[in-house]
Amino acid sequence: MPKIELAPSILSANFAQLGVDAKAALDAGGSILHIDVMDGHFVPNITIGPPAVASLRKALPDAIFDCHLMIENPDQLIPAFAEAGATWISVHQEACVHLDRTLNLIASHGCQPGVVINPATPVRALDEVLEIVHHVLVMSVNPGFGGQKFIRGSLRKMEALAKTRSLRGLNFRIEVDGGVALDTVADVVRAGAELLVAGNAVFAGGKIKENVSKLLEAAKDATLTRV
Repeated sequence: MPKIELAPSILSANFAQLGVDAKAALDAGGSILHIDVMDGHFVPNITIGPPAVASLRKALPDAIFDCHLMIENPDQLIPAFAEAGATWISVHQEACVHLDRTLNLIASHGCQPGVVINPATPVRALDEVLEIVHHVLVMSVNPGFGGQKFIRGSLRKMEALAKTRSLRGLNFRIEVDGGVALDTVADVVRAGAELLVAGNAVFAGGKIKENVSKLLEAAKDATLTRV
C-alpha cells in the first residue's frame, strides 16, 4: 500500500513568519511542503514567485518543495522555480498547450514532474501523460483561494486514477488539494489519495503540531478500511 504523506500548504501559513511556520509543520510530521504559485490570470489571486521559494530553500535546505504552478505559460517560469529550489513542479493540464513538452521540460531541469486537473476536467484528459509523471494532483476545490468547501465529485477521480494505475502498472502518486480536513481526510485516503495537501487544517489557530497529529492519525485509521 502506498505511503500516506501530509503536504502542508503554506498558502494558509502566517507569511510574517513563513519559514518558522513551514518548519513547524514539517517538524510536526509533514513530509512535503506544498507551495501554491498563483499569477492573478490563470486563477484570481497572486501569491509568490521564485525569490520567495529561494528564501524558503535557504531556511529549509533538506525539505521536499512541491511547487504547484497555477499560472499561464508555465514553461517560461519552470527554469526559475527549479533554480530557486523546487523539488517537484506540477502544472495544470488546462494551462498547457503542449503538456507532454512541459512535463519533459520540468524533468530536464532536475525536478519531478506533476500534472494537475481542475474539478471540471476529466481524468481521461491525462491518459497520454500518466507514464511520464511523478504525481497527479486532483483539485478538490476550484483553484485560487484557500478555505473552500471540498467537492465530493473529486473522490471519483482519485478512484479512477488508482484503478488506472493498477491496470496499466504505472507508478505515479495521487495527490489531493482543497478542503482536506478532519471531516474529509478519511474519504480521500479511501479513494486512493496518498499525498494530502492541507492548509487551513494544518495552520489554523497556530496549533500546528496538534493539527498535523490529528490529520495523520485520521489518515492512518482510514488506511485500515481503504478500498
